[in-house]
Formats: sequence, C-alpha cells, structure tokens
Amino acid sequence: MNFTRRHFIATAAAALTVRTALSEPLGLPAGIQLYAVRDELAKDTPGTLKALHDLGFREVESAGFGKYTAVEFGKLISDAGLSCPSAHLPFTGAADLAPIFADANALGAHFAVSSVFVNLFPNGRPKSTDQAAPSPALGLDGFKKIAAHMNDAGKQAKAAGLQYAYHNHNFEFEKMPDGSFGYDVLLNETDHDLVKFEIDCGWMTVAGASAPAYFKRHPGRFRMLHVKDFRPIKPTIDLVGPGRPTGVELGHGFIDYKSIFAAAKTAGIVHIFAEQEAPYQRGQLESAKVSYDFLHSFS
Repeated sequence: MNFTRRHFIATAAAALTVRTALSEPLGLPAGIQLYAVRDELAKDTPGTLKALHDLGFREVESAGFGKYTAVEFGKLISDAGLSCPSAHLPFTGAADLAPIFADANALGAHFAVSSVFVNLFPNGRPKSTDQAAPSPALGLDGFKKIAAHMNDAGKQAKAAGLQYAYHNHNFEFEKMPDGSFGYDVLLNETDHDLVKFEIDCGWMTVAGASAPAYFKRHPGRFRMLHVKDFRPIKPTIDLVGPGRPTGVELGHGFIDYKSIFAAAKTAGIVHIFAEQEAPYQRGQLESAKVSYDFLHSFS
C-alpha cells in the first residue's frame, strides 16, 4: 500500500464518525458489489475489504473469490467487519447446483444470485442487438427457457437453505411479440416464492424500463437493488459491442434515484449494493467513496 492510498483510507476513516451519525439509505446498511473494486481486490483482498469498511460500507455482495476458497473469502469478509448477505454465483449450465450453493452458504449469504445463464447464449454472453435492424437475441422461447432454469435454480436453492434471485442487465428488455418485455416473461413464468429479483436500476433504466413501475406491478418480487449510473443514452438493449452504455460514477449520470428510492421504501427491498461499470475516472476505492457518499445523500 503506497502513501497515497494510506492517506486516502486514513482520511476516509476520520470522516466516518461524522457520516455514521446519518441514517442509512432507506434504513438499510450501505452495501457494495465487489465487482466494483475487482482490481483492488486482486492486488490486496484483505486490505481492500478493510478499506471498504473504513469508508462506511457494512455489506458486500460477492462476485467470485479470486485465489481464495469460499470459506477463506468469507472469513476475510468477516475479519474486515463486513457481512455478505448475497452472492453472485457462476450458473454455467450444470444440472446440480449444490457446489455453488455450498459456496454461498460458506459466505454466510442468504441470497444466491444469477445474471446471465451463460449456457443459453452464443459464446457465453448475450448477442449484441443491431437497433437499426432488430434481430431478437432470445425471443419468447428463449426467455421461457431462462424462466424454466430460474424455477429449477429456485428449488435447488431452497433445498440448500437459500433464496434464489435473478439480476438483470438490459438485454432482458427485448420486446416480445405482444409488446411486453422479456423481463415480464421471467416475472410471470417463475414461482413467486422460489424466485426473487435483484433490480439493477442502471441497466433497467438504459433499456427504457422503470423500476418504480415494476415495484408497483409485482409487489414482493424485488428484494435487492444494484445502484449504478450511466451517461445519458437512448434506450438500448445492447450489452456488448459499440452500443454498450458507458458507466459513470453515481450522481454523474442520468439515472433518477430520487424517484427510485422513494418507490423502493414500500417495495420490500432488504439490501442495496452500489456498483459501477467501466470506464473508471479514478481509482476504484476512490470511486467506491463517491458511491458511499451518494447513497448517504439520500439519508
């Protein structure tokens, strides 16, 4: 750790006493998706986790364990004074999900989360859609297949003592033949109790959809939020390629979190995780401080 980083962390820790006098956002502990500090974690996992605690975060959401086992990674999280209520896991198409759910339990997580089911996409990720000549990446049948996988994951998660949840990007907002979104297929064709959802507010918004509207239409389905920001862009479901939206620090984009948080107060949200998409304009820990301060601006 160089002097600049030591000075940064010390300064953040000194300000923590003042910040903790404020109420937590939505009455919940401030959380962060560890993908947002992935480069720092790779260099110094224990130090980065401690730095996140010093910034004021109290919860983290995992996105892999680096060189550690899940048990070792969970201990590092606990040693840093953090908890890990939710784990993003690699759903790679295996029929037996017991191994990855064992990892979630080793972390002490309650939620076992998937995003892209990589086995359902060419090259392990969604295709980029040409908005000038739309060609559905999945179509109705594709989203029905994802829903079936989600129901199965939900059953296995429950058997492991976990709650399964699905995290969206923007490709789920592909238009279906009836004008609805693929995301609606996932909501309507999955079991209400076995399958919950983690709304990524940034990805949902850039796709042209509304988190407050979904809170209202599907009470009880949404349990967690990802809070991130993007540069202004016309609605797009491009996740890869030149049409992919550009990430910015929280508060420096166009996502209206005032209305999202207002609606979330009665939506049953239990965890909030800040995150950031590339490019970064400063170090990832410095960006994490911006995220923390942004969340507390809504106290």
